[in-house]
Amino acid sequence: MRRALKEVRAGRMRQTAGPPTVLAMPINPDAAGSTSEPRQASWDSKDCLLYALGVGAGVSDPTGFELEFTTENSQDVTQKVLPTFPVVIQGGGGAFGKVGSFNLAMLVHGEQSVELHASLPVNGTVESVTTITGIYDKGSGAVIATSTVATDQQSGKALWTTTSSAFVRGEGGWGGDRGPSGTVQFPERGPDHTVSYATRPDQALLYRLSGDRNPLHSDPQFAAMGGFDRPILHGLCSFGFTGRALLHTLCESNPDRFVSMAARFSKPVFPGEELTISIWVTDEGSALFRSSTPAGVVIDAGRFSYQG
Repeated sequence: MRRALKEVRAGRMRQTAGPPTVLAMPINPDAAGSTSEPRQASWDSKDCLLYALGVGAGVSDPTGFELEFTTENSQDVTQKVLPTFPVVIQGGGGAFGKVGSFNLAMLVHGEQSVELHASLPVNGTVESVTTITGIYDKGSGAVIATSTVATDQQSGKALWTTTSSAFVRGEGGWGGDRGPSGTVQFPERGPDHTVSYATRPDQALLYRLSGDRNPLHSDPQFAAMGGFDRPILHGLCSFGFTGRALLHTLCESNPDRFVSMAARFSKPVFPGEELTISIWVTDEGSALFRSSTPAGVVIDAGRFSYQG
């Protein structure tokens, strides 16, 4: 791959039986800094309800706890939006396409953050712009980092900012910048809070209806191409489960107190596994967290801020 990359940069062509074709370059490091065209996205009450169900809301008590996130017409209950909902709203289009082409079966979610600048409406339309903030060479793969800012179409005010990084296995090794480490030092004590949620065996099939139809999470044959013996759960689904634990434990279930959440995905989760979220309160309005399954830590380096 490295040799092919050098040949493309030199402008060389490979001769075939037909016309010469330019060698494909899976990852283009020069795409860092690219910004997308603005993209409009809308959602409604049903989208918010479907997302909430996709990240496990209502399972423990379908007729009581979390009704404000899982129903729109319960008596004396006003529908609200889970604070991690922005991760399923599509960002600005075009920027990621400048990175190049690669095998989607080799892509896994690396890191994710969401920062809320205002209360999320149940129905809304935003205009978002995505910037590729970095393309890093990790040797065994490449990391593509992006940042998306979404503004309310009517008011023009920013509603949220999300950042994300994707790790593409097998696409590193061109000698580029390795990027930031992003380490987090956890307190040398037990967590202040622990919350456990069971995921459903069909959790990925439900979550994918919010937009991420990557067959890595639904097609056994495609998952096998990526080295998994069965489809894995979306990293952002585990992220949503974790966000619910933080919301209910530290924000008294009030989304307006939820400010920002960032974490790294360290190991895949399989549908049906139990997630345990460990939370350390480090200061007024801030906490660290990690999520685990019986196989080990799956979400690490978690940082959370909230209104105390």
